[in-house]
Amino acid sequence: MSRAQDDLPLQKEAAARQRRGYWLRTLHQWHWISAAVCMIGMLLFSVTGITLNHASKIEAVPKVSHLEARVPSTVLAQLQGAHTDEAPLPPALTEWLASKHGIDARSKKAEWSEDELYVSMPGPGRDAWFSVQKADGSFEYERTDRGTLAYLNDLHKGRNAGAAWTWFIDIFAVACIVFTLSGLFLLYLHSKQRKMTWPMVGLGLLIPALLALLFIH
Repeated sequence: MSRAQDDLPLQKEAAARQRRGYWLRTLHQWHWISAAVCMIGMLLFSVTGITLNHASKIEAVPKVSHLEARVPSTVLAQLQGAHTDEAPLPPALTEWLASKHGIDARSKKAEWSEDELYVSMPGPGRDAWFSVQKADGSFEYERTDRGTLAYLNDLHKGRNAGAAWTWFIDIFAVACIVFTLSGLFLLYLHSKQRKMTWPMVGLGLLIPALLALLFIH
């Protein structure tokens, strides 16, 4: 047997070690980067998962603010006439709301009727609305704030949080998938040295499966 043939198993072993080292480095990099991206989000969603699970036991006292006023005639004139359902608000009205009462109604849509316009302005942890009577310009506004905990719970659910938060949840979910899958492959690469790897992974699958089968009906 030639020397080249003698060296072939050693070359294969070296190549295998090199491949394993490459994947270890790559997966560790993906794992720590996705962990860094997910860290704050995972903490937020974990804490709010507990608070949502015990929402009935956590008391909150809503704070309600109410306002009544009269829309200026120059602004009221722009509310007259025919309007399609959920048409955007006239700029003059949104400017008056912002400057006079600190209400941001930009990009909000109104429900128009012959006598009234009504705008619903829900947000995370709060509900708000206002209405304007077309005949005399009577303006009524009400806002209900349910507190910081309700705000965080609504962020968890993505309730009335806007498009930017929706995009964040999607990106965060993808980062969590990368974090989980890279962790799974790292478990695979280290499983020969850690005999309890797959029993623990199996336990993580078995516990929720048994709970769902036995206690959720």
